[in-house]
Amino acid sequence: MASATSPLSFLISHPQNAKTIPSSLSPSLHLPRHNNLTRLHCATSSTTELSASSPAPKNRRPAEENIRQEASRLHPHCNSEFSAWYEPFPLNEEDPNEKYSLDEIVYRSKSGGLLDVKHDMAALAQYPGSYWRELFDSRVGRTTWPYGSGVWSKKEFVLPSISPDQIVSLFEGNSNLFWAEKLGKEHLGGMPDLWVKHCGISHTGSFKDLGMTVLVSQVNRLRKAPLSRPIAGVGCASTGDTSAALSAYCAAAGIPAIVFLPADRISIAQLIQPVSNGATVLSLDTDFDGCMRLIREVTAELPIYLANSLNSLRLEGQKTAAIEILQQFDWEVPDWIVVPGGNLGNIYAFYKGFEMCRALGLVDRLPRLVCAQATNANPLYRYYKSGWKDFNPITAETTFASAIQIGDPVSIDRAVFALQATNGIVEEATEEELMDAMSLADRTGMFACPHTGVALAALFKLRESRVIKANDRTVVISTAHGLKFAQSKVDYHSGTIADMACRYKNPPISVKASFGAVMDVLRKSLNNGNN
Repeated sequence: MASATSPLSFLISHPQNAKTIPSSLSPSLHLPRHNNLTRLHCATSSTTELSASSPAPKNRRPAEENIRQEASRLHPHCNSEFSAWYEPFPLNEEDPNEKYSLDEIVYRSKSGGLLDVKHDMAALAQYPGSYWRELFDSRVGRTTWPYGSGVWSKKEFVLPSISPDQIVSLFEGNSNLFWAEKLGKEHLGGMPDLWVKHCGISHTGSFKDLGMTVLVSQVNRLRKAPLSRPIAGVGCASTGDTSAALSAYCAAAGIPAIVFLPADRISIAQLIQPVSNGATVLSLDTDFDGCMRLIREVTAELPIYLANSLNSLRLEGQKTAAIEILQQFDWEVPDWIVVPGGNLGNIYAFYKGFEMCRALGLVDRLPRLVCAQATNANPLYRYYKSGWKDFNPITAETTFASAIQIGDPVSIDRAVFALQATNGIVEEATEEELMDAMSLADRTGMFACPHTGVALAALFKLRESRVIKANDRTVVISTAHGLKFAQSKVDYHSGTIADMACRYKNPPISVKASFGAVMDVLRKSLNNGNN
């Protein structure tokens, strides 16, 4: 792993680099590692240094000033030595210099392919990995704007040039890494190092918040002077979670949101979120892929900014979940990351987060990635089984994992790149497998969504085949909160799902309101060990 050298010792041992960490970026050198930055505002901000032995009093901001205004007052320009831009994905060999400013409204390369956000790695690499680890760790749990966010605490790796007063954040991220001890011990052959990253413990109940804060912040920047781009609103096609995140962040920013949803194919909880946040919601008689085609046609004609994962800005926020995982393991790299896959941007986002940390010396290797798909919506799995030789879009069938019910994923090429770069694997789960895995996890203290059930079912298969070993540190990505999919759990525990045994169902027991009847049921339940 990369050395844990502090910024001070780095300068002592490398005097020729004494000017590469200016005082404006340097952490306080008086406090111990992981707790040595008392106030950080942006890449060019000054740091208030406090002594650990005799802390100086800290002046609070004026009562009439909020934390965003404070950041803007202290650092009105927030110019950064770091930068980022769009490049074609993969790189255009005929025109290797093709690139676009992030301030341009562009979604495709000249050839019609995807774009990717690239960072000035040479500028970032002026600072050792230990510096970045210390900087990011120092921001966790703070309220200093905008670094209280799990996304914006990595601002230099995400959107370095944006000013704090342009950022739209709900302090997303910093989600729980749940130790799935009981599930690993009792049902996976004794996995003592099994974890679930609860990305769904977020404002809108989905990992999509991580990317939407970046996209809506950039739209907010574009709409304001001096850029003043004529963006009337932001639109997306959605299977539920994207629309929830978009509508929430647009509501916070005061920007109109337009949502295309496939009629009768998402949960009520997912539908009501954009409605409640004031979005214009169009329920269309088609599937997600049909909604996606329509939104792309509409955004080509109207000044509506496209918010789907075709827009690579979102991936910059989503990749911070990978960096969070590294932080939560004190910068030790897990062996496996298991991610549910639908439109396939997230698997690439995790790769980007891990690879950026490896390239800049924060860690020394990458984990292996597993992309888990529902059998009813498995174009990537079929491509993988063909040896990456024959990709064909499919018409996705209905699945309880509705957010990944996608047959023609936009980020297919990104996903393949990430999997090949990490010696990754693609696995699938049938409807019964994913619902059983979800329900079994729930019995160990979780409350998983069906998409997490897909990832867990894939883990069960890879443990059974001994691909993943008992002592491998494994992280399953939970992408949404189980409460958003309560009806699927009701159907499972009531045993009403056609052609499904529902092996772990646990319906309420109807009992007469008498002491004897209650005692009979409880004795039987306790004797069976069902508590």
